[in-house]
Amino acid sequence: MNILITGGAGYIGSITSNKLNALGHKVIVLDDLSEGKKESVSKLTFYKGSYGDEKLILDILTSHNIDTVMHFGASSNVKESTLNPELYYHNNVINSLKLLKSCREYRKINPLKFIFSSTAAVYGESEKEIIKENQVQNPVNPYGRSKLMIEQALKDYYKYYKEEYLIFRFFCVAGATKNNGESRQSKETHLIPLTVESVLNPKKVLNIYGNNFSTPDGSGVRDYIHVEDVAEAHVRGMLQWESVKNSTYNIGTDRGYSVKEIIKKANKIFNIKIDTQIHPQRPGDPQKLIACNKNLKDKFKWEPKKTIEDMLLTAYQWRKNPKY
Repeated sequence: MNILITGGAGYIGSITSNKLNALGHKVIVLDDLSEGKKESVSKLTFYKGSYGDEKLILDILTSHNIDTVMHFGASSNVKESTLNPELYYHNNVINSLKLLKSCREYRKINPLKFIFSSTAAVYGESEKEIIKENQVQNPVNPYGRSKLMIEQALKDYYKYYKEEYLIFRFFCVAGATKNNGESRQSKETHLIPLTVESVLNPKKVLNIYGNNFSTPDGSGVRDYIHVEDVAEAHVRGMLQWESVKNSTYNIGTDRGYSVKEIIKKANKIFNIKIDTQIHPQRPGDPQKLIACNKNLKDKFKWEPKKTIEDMLLTAYQWRKNPKY
């Protein structure tokens, strides 16, 4: 297939792009390189630019005869979204709507599959221990709200324009492959890479934000999913399109780990004692996010395979000797 991947030089996008290329698909990567690294997709056709550039998008779609768009591109830092919500509504909403407009023009001459990378942040504070896709969405930060707006746009566009879509709601993506991993150009905020940094540099203090959540040990609980499992879900979504389209799926493991549990696991795996410091919880941080992935398992006849240990070990191996 001919696939356009927005944000394709970023962490998740680059791993998915390279996986699809290895499977023999023609992959076109679009990235503005604000966070992504061109070197991570050096073997692929690459365009530097914004997915909000309607002319550029339409040119890429037509010149490469694209049949699938995977929209990974986004601003995705929860804390930053509370400090600069304008950036998030402009990039995640306005630019995404421009991308969809270009896709509509292209659909006049060719059919198109559109796969959207959304987030568990659309749920906000969960009333349930395990979150199902049909649970009320009430995001507590601009990042989550911006993603939910595009989810709703996709549903409306299908209803009124008959434009088909697939939505994946990522929970906490972690881990790495041999050649690609998470190494943000802006300040890192994700727990597993920060934990690994403290393993590699024992003098570095690992901050824990929030110690009085309504969880067993007081720290926030998240469902962690390996980046390779996320990439595999996208491949399967594209190939099983007719049976899974026009729906929303959680990508998670049905299992939550608290911040303190992750640190304990790292201490055990790497035979170390990470130095930690407690800070007040960050604005917009839900206390617990755990996926119900029953729909994914039932519809895709597949479920994520990688463990939390896999995520810590592969992230460690990547950050110990990063290629880029």
